[in-house]
Amino acid sequence: MPNDGSSEKPSAQLQTAVGLRQLGKLEQAQIICEQLVRTGQFEAEALHQLGIIAYQRKQFSRAVELIDKAIAINPTDEAFYSNRGLALHEIKKFDLAIADFDRAIAHKADYVLAYYNRGNSLQALKKFDVALADYDKAISLKPDYAEAYSNRGVLLLELRNSDLAIADFDKAIAIDPKNAVFHNNRGLALKALKKLDAALADYDKAISLKADYAEAYSNRGVLLRELQRFDAAIADCDKAISLRADYAEAYINRGNALKELKKLGAALADYDKAISLKSDFAPAYWNKALTLLLGGDLQNGFELHEWRWKALNIGRRDFVQPLWLGEAPLQGKTILLHSEQGLGDTLQFSRYASLVAKSGAQVLLEVQKPLVGILKGLEGISRVLAQGEPLPAFDYHCPLLSLPLALRTTLKTIPADIPYIKAGQEELEVWSNRLGRKRKPRIGLAWSGSPLHKKDRDRNIEIVSLLPYLPNGCEYFALQKDLREYDKAALNLSAIHYLGEELEDFKDTAALCELMDLVVSVDTSLAHLSGALGKLTWILLPYVPDWRWLLNRDDSPWYPTVKLYRQNSDMKWGSVLESMRQDLMMTKC
Repeated sequence: MPNDGSSEKPSAQLQTAVGLRQLGKLEQAQIICEQLVRTGQFEAEALHQLGIIAYQRKQFSRAVELIDKAIAINPTDEAFYSNRGLALHEIKKFDLAIADFDRAIAHKADYVLAYYNRGNSLQALKKFDVALADYDKAISLKPDYAEAYSNRGVLLLELRNSDLAIADFDKAIAIDPKNAVFHNNRGLALKALKKLDAALADYDKAISLKADYAEAYSNRGVLLRELQRFDAAIADCDKAISLRADYAEAYINRGNALKELKKLGAALADYDKAISLKSDFAPAYWNKALTLLLGGDLQNGFELHEWRWKALNIGRRDFVQPLWLGEAPLQGKTILLHSEQGLGDTLQFSRYASLVAKSGAQVLLEVQKPLVGILKGLEGISRVLAQGEPLPAFDYHCPLLSLPLALRTTLKTIPADIPYIKAGQEELEVWSNRLGRKRKPRIGLAWSGSPLHKKDRDRNIEIVSLLPYLPNGCEYFALQKDLREYDKAALNLSAIHYLGEELEDFKDTAALCELMDLVVSVDTSLAHLSGALGKLTWILLPYVPDWRWLLNRDDSPWYPTVKLYRQNSDMKWGSVLESMRQDLMMTKC
């Protein structure tokens, strides 16, 4: 809120106008201030108050104009600069706002509000270090400044320091326990730490304190979706939208919940509504892309998939050489294809390298270091480089996940010449000797992937849940390298061979896959490796999986040797594991 302070001694009329404004009686306050301006009495402060009234009416550009006039008359009042800075911040002129807060602080070195507000503008520009210093200064000058603790917490949360953020929200709440915003913000931090029950309690508290708090309803909706309470999530987003019809984020959140119920048409309508409200809203385009891809519309989906750079804040590679998206001829040129996201993505989309090579280009492939060895045998590749290595000269570049767009991929034209990855002969011999003579069918297993994956909770299975569904008569091998702490005891008591500590890179994993009769995996990089090797592979999927596995089919156009096992509408693993068990029994396991 603006600061009422002024270096002028106010008249009785001006004091009355300020009081009326603070009571929300803006029309009456405006009449008094306009009269003072006409008569030239306390003109600068009256113009300043008119600027604050415009600010309260959300007429921010008008507020700037009025306070400009006040400053022209009295250029030494720190409150004028501070409040013009607030209005400039609201119209997103953050640099100008910061300059005004600088002037306010120059006039008054202990101006708490100016430090706090400058911190807000610096944070908007993502100048986090200096913003943090301003919040620290504001708190040092006013140790009970609850809003400064809360905004510093928001900054720390953006820096992914959730523990320190929660400490700041705790302080803000201790000072002002009835502030709904503080509870909402702490809920965001608790959710980031996967403390979902505590986060839910904070959102509930925020809503109990402020029944029309649209943001809290929307945030609670996101959390309820993560808890698979989709109907409740949709209801919360409905409420948020009823409170704020232009709330683009709430439409996206509702669309995401609808997608989890396979209501793709309704989800797309919500993303389109968000786009109509914010034409450059990257998260809306990104979620629409994923939904189109999930529904099998690859052509339109991959076109919108380019919004990932803005939506996910992925650092797009800054090359002098132009991006290639299929238009320019490549005959006689050198192109760099480079990975950008997870290992599974690289394994899946490296298949396109050979197609690019067939256009007459020399192809360089830059990938994550663990994949260099296994991808050196890709057809058509001139050289495989690890991320971070010096790059040779090239003419064009293309991220791997942009290749389906560049080559205009549809469901019917997915390149699926399997295998396009092969295990090395040396590794095959080493692991064949290591495993010894085969006495039973060998089944390779992976029941969990990276804990950093955004859908980790949905896609993984605890080994204690898997073990009862593994029939006798087969020999089982854990093909995943990493183990969760909660899986270790059960694995040690099982008959599964754990080889993770002996796996140096994907060349070893590929050799092990080749030596299996069957690979069974959740949706992780191992599933892509096995599929690319052309191995018989069964993939266990949640009710609504990652887009690449599509919906309502048990095969994959990306990997012809893959069979998909999907959760039914109860979204539990029991039916999936039972189907897997029955099929294992049929294969004489």
